[in-house]
Amino acid sequence: MLDVETKKIIDNARDILVGKLPAPNTQVEQITLAMLYKFMDDIDQESIEMGGVANYFSGTYEQYSWREIMKKSVSAQQRMNLYIEALEKFYIHPSLPKTFKEIFKNATVPYRDPEVLSLFLKEIDHLNYGDSEILGDGYEHLLSILGSQGELGQFRTPRNIIDFIVSVVKPSKTDTILDPACGTGGFLISAYKYILGSNENMGYDEKNAVLSNLVGYDIEPSMVRISDMNMYLHGCTSPNIIEYDTLTFDERWEEKYDVILANPPFFTPKGGITPHNKFSINSKKAEVLFSEYIMSHIARSGKGAFIVPEGIIANNQSAYVQLRKMMVENGLYAVIGLHPYVFKPYSGVSTLILFFDKRYRNRGEVYLRMIEEDGFEKGEGRLPTPDKNDLPECKIELEQFQKYLSGAITKEELSVSGTIVNSDIYDENYDFHPYSYYVPDPAPAKEIGKIFNIQKGTVQSSKREEGEYTFITASDTWLTHNEYTHDCEALIFVFGAGGSLGKVHYINGKFVTSDLCFVLTPKDPKRTNLKYYYAYFTANRKDIVKRLARGTNKKAINDTRLKSYSISYPDKAEQDRVGNEVQKMFDRIEELKKQIEHEYQKLETLI
Repeated sequence: MLDVETKKIIDNARDILVGKLPAPNTQVEQITLAMLYKFMDDIDQESIEMGGVANYFSGTYEQYSWREIMKKSVSAQQRMNLYIEALEKFYIHPSLPKTFKEIFKNATVPYRDPEVLSLFLKEIDHLNYGDSEILGDGYEHLLSILGSQGELGQFRTPRNIIDFIVSVVKPSKTDTILDPACGTGGFLISAYKYILGSNENMGYDEKNAVLSNLVGYDIEPSMVRISDMNMYLHGCTSPNIIEYDTLTFDERWEEKYDVILANPPFFTPKGGITPHNKFSINSKKAEVLFSEYIMSHIARSGKGAFIVPEGIIANNQSAYVQLRKMMVENGLYAVIGLHPYVFKPYSGVSTLILFFDKRYRNRGEVYLRMIEEDGFEKGEGRLPTPDKNDLPECKIELEQFQKYLSGAITKEELSVSGTIVNSDIYDENYDFHPYSYYVPDPAPAKEIGKIFNIQKGTVQSSKREEGEYTFITASDTWLTHNEYTHDCEALIFVFGAGGSLGKVHYINGKFVTSDLCFVLTPKDPKRTNLKYYYAYFTANRKDIVKRLARGTNKKAINDTRLKSYSISYPDKAEQDRVGNEVQKMFDRIEELKKQIEHEYQKLETLI
């Protein structure tokens, strides 16, 4: 557990650097270099105290020892000169382990202020290599500032989500494990800890064998350095983190792994990615290419899980549909939706976890579930809420579903709260979004598209011309237009207007609507009371938007999703009962409007 003192040291070090280095990743990189430098000296001192010799700071390197450069007799300028020289020479140090050399590769100090460097190093001087577990937690705290690498589209995966994924996948001590976009190494560290926890009394050679099976790729040299350090501090003393562009390099295309775990970057640069020619899906989108890469590189009987943006499941463009078909063929067995606060405060993007096991390829049955609570509050602060956590139950249900798929239990013995879909249920678009199969309780229920005709509005608000007919937009205030498209009783459903998304208006007469609205008219007017459904849509607006809206930046609800969404369909008597109450409400509103108008007229008599 992170102690207060270590947290304070790391926070102070950041505060000193922030004036010179505002970018969080640069701050982390500089703290990483300084920490390892200090720890090398700590290791030397420990060796000397045990009767050994200095391994790192001896001979020509003795002048660079941490204790030497931190002496009070050394000026700030001298300290900076020695520190920079040491960073440049560590990469060719004959006694440095490969991991250390990788961390120091191309290392430099990106500012030239001796006083700032001295203040910074004095903070790092308070850290001690002997407190390795505390330092690992401290480094995790440091990495929390890397929650979002905005331009790269990378979002650091929360620890609770990483550990949940690893606990479901259950890597074994003989599995080869890859994270093809490893970032800070979180999945690899969690997998290593899981294997150690599942195999008591592992010997030195066994642990080394496990470590040699952990592999990570990252395109960013700074992230390779940070991942190396993070793994080292968590006991992974010889990490295999490789600087490698998974999507444009093909040197490692033939390599397969027993387990792949990842949260690959979502961002696609302007103009798209130019991948190598070994991908089968024609796309320049990062999330599509990474998804294909992961599926293609899980070994024949392997397994894995990775996090994707909502578009992977929701987008019906041909590349995405082809990708989802490929997922079924490669053993997709579960889609777990995460609420948009999981990556807060860095991003509000909606994401899903896809679980694969190639033993189940072409089985076609997929378990769907939403995680509404993950043990942390839904807000910017994300404070712990241990009594609100769906992850443990979801883990149990996923284990049950895997037992069913493997034949250990029958479907009748399977008890899960999520939805199980197969090829008879999901359509040719391979829709695997957990919300797509939501059925309200209690029944009876019916799909919206079977109750209503749905037409899209035709007039852009900016092209409206004043007239005598009602013009309905997302706003509560209606305007006018010189033409009308409908003369009937209808509901107007707002499908794409930000804060008004999901709002419903009731109208009976001549009207026209904006192109951000759907017009809903009953297929069977004798069986449908529109005032009842005005009340229903209004009361359930929040839930409908949550389940149907899609989009990363600007959410909207398309007609396909709206038509297939099931809603309450009570008998006509019940609809009429509610509809009569709604009419009374409309009458009261009109009366209140008249009273308000009357009060405004009184104002005129006061002047």
